[in-house]
Amino acid sequence: MVKLNPNWELKNCCNHEQVVFLVTVAVCTVVILALWRTILLRPFKLVTVFLHEASHAIACKLTCGHVEGIQVHADEGGTTQTRGGIYWLILPAGYLGSSFWGMVLILASTNLLTARIAAGCFVAALLIVLCVAKNWTLRGLCIGFVLFLGVVWILQETTKIRILRCNEQLVFSV
Repeated sequence: MVKLNPNWELKNCCNHEQVVFLVTVAVCTVVILALWRTILLRPFKLVTVFLHEASHAIACKLTCGHVEGIQVHADEGGTTQTRGGIYWLILPAGYLGSSFWGMVLILASTNLLTARIAAGCFVAALLIVLCVAKNWTLRGLCIGFVLFLGVVWILQETTKIRILRCNEQLVFSV
């Protein structure tokens, strides 16, 4: 019989970048849980609703349907009106799409160039949606996030504040 002696001390398990990443994830998790029911996270929740509804719309278009409209409501709800398409693919696309877009954004954050490309694509998508939005909540969300990403981009390029990745490290440093 083999006796296992687990190493619970975790000495030499992680390099500096891995420790920074794990600490960053832990801190973000605690902050999100602490602020979950506050107004500070509402814009981020609404972006998630937007990505959910946009995923329904993309699935509709990919299955030869027509998107009548997308709405994101201030109560963190939303609707996508579609006509045609394959409904058994359109219906689960909201949750699958939200997960997919989250994965894409996380993977894009691993490199400064890909983070810039992802931010640029997100801004382009927001500007397109701004032009076709049917309610003021969605319009305000688009304008707010375009401005937010613009400020982040300017801070990244003109100051020592590194919100996007810099020197291949996951840091929010000054």
